[in-house]
Amino acid sequence: MKPLEVSAVIPHFGPPAPTLALIESLRSQASVSVQIIVSDDASPEPFPDVDGVCVVRRPVNGGFGSAVNSGMAQADKEYALVLNSDLELGPGFIRDLLAAAKPWQPAVVSPQVVGRDGSTQWVGRHFPTALHQTVEWLSPLARYRHLKLLHEAVGHDTRCVDGAVVPVDWVFGAAMLIPVAAFRQVGGFDEGFFMNSEEVDLQRRLKDIGIPSVFLGTSCVMHEGGGSSDPTRRRQWLVDSRLRYARKWGGERALKLALSSASAANYVVNRTRQFLGRDIDARATLRVELSYLTGGNS
Repeated sequence: MKPLEVSAVIPHFGPPAPTLALIESLRSQASVSVQIIVSDDASPEPFPDVDGVCVVRRPVNGGFGSAVNSGMAQADKEYALVLNSDLELGPGFIRDLLAAAKPWQPAVVSPQVVGRDGSTQWVGRHFPTALHQTVEWLSPLARYRHLKLLHEAVGHDTRCVDGAVVPVDWVFGAAMLIPVAAFRQVGGFDEGFFMNSEEVDLQRRLKDIGIPSVFLGTSCVMHEGGGSSDPTRRRQWLVDSRLRYARKWGGERALKLALSSASAANYVVNRTRQFLGRDIDARATLRVELSYLTGGNS
């Protein structure tokens, strides 16, 4: 029987320790041969040379999609597992994922992804709409986002629970098994996205050539998440990417109008809270929210 083989592509930026730990877990995977590729996205601290690891050194920082594209260019297996560097994998993770994914191949497949507290990161999602993003933008609804109805309203596919196997519109990009030939056929990630939305854009293009996306809740990884970057920058990257996605697939003007209207609604609520003595500057908050729609690289 042919041994299980997979390429593992790890986009890297920042301290090397998490990526080195992930490499060790990849080396200890049971019953699988793993080609390990680290794509150093011009990290301030260059990733060290490691025996048995292909290290791709990018000259400029281009973001997640660009880093993955550089790594995927070196992949020599039929399937590649794209992994965030801050994941923790069990010793049989890849073997079990490949076995569970086999009936669906070729497909983009993701396991369940949870945080350290065990909370799900909502891997399976619906294609984004202006309504999803408007509901998410409405700050008064934040206190209700633990409810299933609100998860669906912001685009999470709530069928994707532990143990479920569900074809979905798209899967979150922390841990994706991708058929390499199909990835190359559609041109890989659109490098115009710096961070966020690149995985849904890719999966829409893959669906156009008959490659589905599947959530495999029978496998699970732990994702540290959060990162060390400024939350303001992270939100600007998110908004920039969503506007680019809407420009590419239709609905940019509608999205901007909807989010501007949501900011106006937030302002009314915040003014009331400010009047009641809450520690909030409604006008300043409005300015910040509207700035995300006009600033950055959108």
